[in-house]
Amino acid sequence: QVQLVESGGGLVQPGGSLRLSCATSGFSLDFYAIGWFRQAPGKEREGVGCIVSSDGSTYYLDSVKGRFTISRDNAENTVYLQMNSLRPEDTAVYYCASRYDSSGSYSLRPNEYDYWGQGTQVTVSS
Repeated sequence: QVQLVESGGGLVQPGGSLRLSCATSGFSLDFYAIGWFRQAPGKEREGVGCIVSSDGSTYYLDSVKGRFTISRDNAENTVYLQMNSLRPEDTAVYYCASRYDSSGSYSLRPNEYDYWGQGTQVTVSS
């Protein structure tokens, strides 16, 4: 049974940091890419970054480049999203999702991902 469970969200001041975790089960990170997405109230879900299965390469949304970093621990079946220099506009529910990855290609399109976690709220406010 495929499961993804996010954790680590919370309230943080502008300029602060959070690390989100995505604990996975039911599949191997050796063959599945993981994407991180977010959805703010009244806005569409957008991809913020992904990590491919083959070599762990990462790809990011322009607005988070240099601030967000995705990493993974294959032994623990967990993917992380380290978020630094947070801004109020980063406030959203953050989701992780998986897709079968046979080619090592990047994608930030939500409709290309098959399984989703329940989301974790991130609020950046003073």
